[in-house]
Amino acid sequence: MRKLGLIGGMSWVSTRTYYETINRKVQRRAEPMASAPLLIESLDFRTLYGLRDGADWDRAAGVLIDSARRLERAGAEGLAICANSMHRVYDRVAEAVSIPILHIADCVGQRMAQDEVTSAAMIGTRNVMTESFYRERLVAHGIELLPPDMETVDGVDALIYEQLMLGKATRDAERLLKTVITRKEQEGAKAIVLACTELELVVDIDANVLPIYDSARIHCEAAVDWIFGERS
Repeated sequence: MRKLGLIGGMSWVSTRTYYETINRKVQRRAEPMASAPLLIESLDFRTLYGLRDGADWDRAAGVLIDSARRLERAGAEGLAICANSMHRVYDRVAEAVSIPILHIADCVGQRMAQDEVTSAAMIGTRNVMTESFYRERLVAHGIELLPPDMETVDGVDALIYEQLMLGKATRDAERLLKTVITRKEQEGAKAIVLACTELELVVDIDANVLPIYDSARIHCEAAVDWIFGERS
């Protein structure tokens, strides 16, 4: 198995999900006593919260580049950034190291293309839902995305940062996501992309009318494929 580096801490909640999911899937594919060969750097999210202007994102890119380089020096043969929104600086981080980085949106887009999904709605943080860096990756795989509406953007973004990233999962949050998903189905979406690694806390992936593509779960599955040498 190849050694994978995880850039985590964005939030610790999702990093826990990555560690557990990857190990469980490696255990199933190898043998009961198997563990995934992982290097994890859990960043202090206080330094990466509330990024707004170019200077903020430049600073964030520097933090992730330093982390990626440390993991590479420590022996990681590949990397995964355990957050959707921080893929805004993916290209800059990828250019700074000589090992591959699994792009979460490409992993999601590839899975949806395999399933022949052509129309979807995306739910995540404000920058993921409204900016092009993530949407363009999915569109490149033939996925037509519904445009974001600002009421949904505001409500979901607040929920993510004020509750889910703190490890809180309330019934009100579950009801909000059910309402959002129902609305997106009425607007014509044929699938939902959970483009936030914490949303699995309040969305039952397997109990919705629409197919749900959980970015964290799909990213972890791609990571396991990579660990076993089935993905470059």
